This record gives sequence, C-alpha cells and structure tokens, in this order.
Amino acid sequence: MRTVLRQHLLDPLRFFAAFVANPRQVGAVLPTSRSAVRDMLDLADVPAADLVVELGAGTGVQTGEILARLRPDARLVAVEIDQKLATALAKRYAGDDRLQVLADSAENVAAHLDGRRADVLVSALPFTSLDGELRRRILDELPRLLGPRGVMVVIQYSPLMLGEFRRRFRSVRWRITPWNVPPAFLFACSQDDPA
Repeated sequence: MRTVLRQHLLDPLRFFAAFVANPRQVGAVLPTSRSAVRDMLDLADVPAADLVVELGAGTGVQTGEILARLRPDARLVAVEIDQKLATALAKRYAGDDRLQVLADSAENVAAHLDGRRADVLVSALPFTSLDGELRRRILDELPRLLGPRGVMVVIQYSPLMLGEFRRRFRSVRWRITPWNVPPAFLFACSQDDPA
C-alpha cells in the first residue's frame, strides 16, 4: 500500500519534471486523469486486441488501464520519448511479460513491430505542441500502424486536430470528457465506415 501511495505522489512530479525539461515534447503539466483514460479506452475493443500500441506513455496512466483490459496472450508496445519516464515505466511494470517499453519517437514505431500492425493504437501525444514537420510525419505514419479493422484512440486538450484526423481516416468520432483538468477531447479513428 505504501508503494502504491508513493507512486501516486511521485508520478505527477516526474511528469512535471519532464514537462519543464521539454514542454513541447510532453505537452501537459499533469498526467491524464484515470477517468479520462477509461473514457478514451472505452472507444476501442482492447480486450479483443492481439497488439496494442501506446504512443506517449508518460508515467503509465494509460499503460496500467490498457494492461488491466488486455488478454493474457496479447502484447502492448508502449512508446515514450523521454528516457527517464520510459525507464520508470519499464520498472513499474517489469513483471508483466505482455509489455514492451520503447524509449523512442512515435515516428519510429513501425521499425519495432516486426511487420505487425496494431488492433488498437492509443495516443496521448501532444500533437498541437509538436514541431509542424514532426507532427506531419507522425500523423502520416498512424494509418500505416493500424490493421485493416484497427482503431486509434486519441486524447487531446483541444479540438484542433479533428481536421488532421479526418484527412487520414475514413471514420472519426469524438467526444469531450469533462472529468479531466483541463477537459479532454477524445477521438476514435479508423478506416472502417461508421456503423
């Protein structure tokens, strides 16, 4: 219990330190709330997925909830560009063989997937604060990371990326979750036509 409490207190500090070191890369001063993460993951069928890829894993708020929903034989590849956050994340979930943590840029994910494509892609990347050219490269890569029936779920703090997602995906659904500081915009993107 003491370890869980300590972790709960340290995560916001680690996240804030990463933000101070590189605000454009991290994009927020606090980790996403658990309720917003649950709302976002409800937009995809994580329990049915063989492969889930998480972009912008941070301190593991999304990672823990994905692992809680993931089948025992499935795989989660969590990508975090900040080396300190990636190391802390790998240490936190060291006992879970389903998880592979990568300290790399989201634009390089395909090189780590051995030709596989994700059933669910989870993104907490701060698209609006990224350099424009890097943002375009990552956005262009996202549809290629997904399997034919795959779904990408994204959390953002403004609706500004809606047009970018619509240019790359046939179906884009979105909603707002007010139980986050600040309120979050959740997107579900796929190449499948809406039902």
